[in-house]
Amino acid sequence: MSSFDVVIIGSGPGGYVSAIRCAQLGFKTAIIEKYSTLGGTCLNVGCIPSKALLASSHHYSEIAHFADHGIEVSGEVKVNLEKMIARKQAVVDQTSGGVKFLMDKNKITVLEGLGSFVDATHVAVTKADGTSETIEAKNIIIATGSKPSSLPFIKIDKERIITSTEALKLKEVPKHLVIIGGGVIGIELGQVYLRLGAQVSVVEFMDRIIPGMDASLSKELTKVLKKQGMKFYVSHKVKSVERNGDAVVVQAENVKGETITLEGDYSLVSVGRRPYTDGLNADKAGVKISDRGMVEVNDHLQTSVPNIYAIGDVVRGAMLAHKAEEEGAMVAEILAGQKPHIDYNLIPGVVYTWPEVAAVGQTEEQLKASGVEFKSGSFPFKALGRARAGGDLDGFVKILADAKTDEVLGVHMIGARCADLIAEAVTAMEFKASAEDISRMSHAHPTFAEAIKEAALAATDNRALHV
Repeated sequence: MSSFDVVIIGSGPGGYVSAIRCAQLGFKTAIIEKYSTLGGTCLNVGCIPSKALLASSHHYSEIAHFADHGIEVSGEVKVNLEKMIARKQAVVDQTSGGVKFLMDKNKITVLEGLGSFVDATHVAVTKADGTSETIEAKNIIIATGSKPSSLPFIKIDKERIITSTEALKLKEVPKHLVIIGGGVIGIELGQVYLRLGAQVSVVEFMDRIIPGMDASLSKELTKVLKKQGMKFYVSHKVKSVERNGDAVVVQAENVKGETITLEGDYSLVSVGRRPYTDGLNADKAGVKISDRGMVEVNDHLQTSVPNIYAIGDVVRGAMLAHKAEEEGAMVAEILAGQKPHIDYNLIPGVVYTWPEVAAVGQTEEQLKASGVEFKSGSFPFKALGRARAGGDLDGFVKILADAKTDEVLGVHMIGARCADLIAEAVTAMEFKASAEDISRMSHAHPTFAEAIKEAALAATDNRALHV
């Protein structure tokens, strides 16, 4: 029987990063993955493929604005969805191959098969052909991730009533895509197919899209997407989703009890994700699973069994790849006797639409609910020279700071390159920066990042210079 210092079940961003960090710290490490490719949901059917399609569809949509830049395109411009999907898959394959290279480089044993507990120190790895081997581990890290959720009355057929997994490999552009759920995944994939020519309708139970983010970001993104042609039905509860041949009929009820009917050729069910522990046999190791299906852990990500840890989507907190990576590295360092920490308040959230949406820290709604006195400063992208030069005028940056100490409590932005710009805010907040600290930093001109400086100036006695 093979024996290891650390065995990790699941090779997503949390799992493979944890494996690398364990190997760097001198642990004999193995990682178990039930699929034939490494990288988990993120690399195979999540973050990476969706961003590839967002990039391709963005290039196509930009053609409509070429004339504004003095670029004349003659002839018919067409979408070849098959090639677009093939390019997406090539990006996925290359990225997954990169993870395999990193496993080899760090001398990490990769075992293909379903990992399940035999007891607290032994894991069975069952291959696709039914054969199985059992390995021994001093420490085990559960990194099995999540799967798309659904509603009890919806039958996902993976043909017309689909999840994000199927939406990444459609063979045609939908005529009318009805999206159930106005969260990050639904909105991103909705914009992909909107750009490619689909009619897109979004049905959301809450009173706004991306409801977990600051309300001002939701309002601005809704305005921009409506301008692009997306339709929204917020504060609507889905009552039924039925397939009739190549048509899907969605019925939803608003707060007044009135029913609307939407008929499309595809319906994307995007109502969140659930922790994935199927086949793990956690009970055989004594690991406790909550009523919501999450692995229960303490502040050190340790389960009810001292030598077993859990990270990423399978534990509490935001289901984000970069959160899982931080947790994976943290557990490795805890096992090595170090004292790492994660400030979960400073894990940024991003929506990769265009304009991009990004945020870190507390929202206005959270600060008001907790009774914290704060001041707010905003700056619009349309007032930036770089934004005018590029034609990306939508959006703003908003900084929330403590009314007494001026410490930055939250940064919320929507606009071009915000997915990258948010890192400045995270850095500043990690070092407990004040709004004035940011306002006194030199920002290159002309850049989109100047909006952060100007928002900080606005939060500091309303001293923005360019509005």
